[in-house]
Amino acid sequence: MAQIRGTAGYHLGNQNPFGGAKSDVADPSPLDAIREQTSKIEDLLDTVSEPIKPYLPAIGRFLIVVTFLEDALRIITQWNDQLVYLNSYRHIPSGLTHIFLIINVLTMVACSTLVIIRKYSDYAVAGLVGVVITQALGYGLIFDLNFFLRNLSVVGGLIMVLSDSWVRKTKAFAGLPQLDEKDRKMYFQLAGRILLIFLFIGFVFSGEWSIWRVAVSIIGLIACIMVVVGFKAKFSATLLVVILSIFNILVNNFWTLHEHHPHKDFAKYDFFQILSIVGGLLLLVNSGPGHFSIDEKKKVY
Repeated sequence: MAQIRGTAGYHLGNQNPFGGAKSDVADPSPLDAIREQTSKIEDLLDTVSEPIKPYLPAIGRFLIVVTFLEDALRIITQWNDQLVYLNSYRHIPSGLTHIFLIINVLTMVACSTLVIIRKYSDYAVAGLVGVVITQALGYGLIFDLNFFLRNLSVVGGLIMVLSDSWVRKTKAFAGLPQLDEKDRKMYFQLAGRILLIFLFIGFVFSGEWSIWRVAVSIIGLIACIMVVVGFKAKFSATLLVVILSIFNILVNNFWTLHEHHPHKDFAKYDFFQILSIVGGLLLLVNSGPGHFSIDEKKKVY
């Protein structure tokens, strides 16, 4: 009776002051509604992609390095043109141009092969990042904004390769806290997610505007934000894969251009670079956004 008297005047407990039982279920927030709908789409995508899921990491790693393999092949097939450009326009001495190209070709082929077979990934990724930096300096593209943003995304894909290759292994150092590779993987997944979206930012701020470009830019930017914060990252990464793949086929269709068309090499370069970013997004789809994400925090709370 004391409990009834104590709560009767203040409408505590499960009593509704207007009669009837008090509802314990609150109206879902817009975020929860979006989460529910995207969860259904993710479940459908998981079902459809089930046959290729075991091969997704290998496909992603191959796509990430395919731009480096294409670049190595292009240097070999256009060897004299490359030498003339570096020597005449970049004013690099003749002997150094040969060394520069040979080192780049060997590094790209060797490191790309190691990434594909998943061996010595730390050294392979470091070598390919070194190629990105040296080519930016050697070809004078370091201040080209579009080139810079694209290669940030390529580096993001390489970081995803690195985090994908790490397994839990504790490394202890005297006098220092222990840091295992699972911890490092979380930080690198976050860095990879952030860098991957720079390609789309470059796409938004380059080229002529049209209705379809505005629509794709808005949808893509929303998906990019979702990837960065890790909210339904698998769904948003899949959406970006679809958008970039369609864009790549329609815009960078170098195979339709004449052999001596002035834009053929540019279209081919852009095509394979976008394939690399698609590969990084596929690794994100496969492994998830990692610990530092809204998706992961939602599991905790």
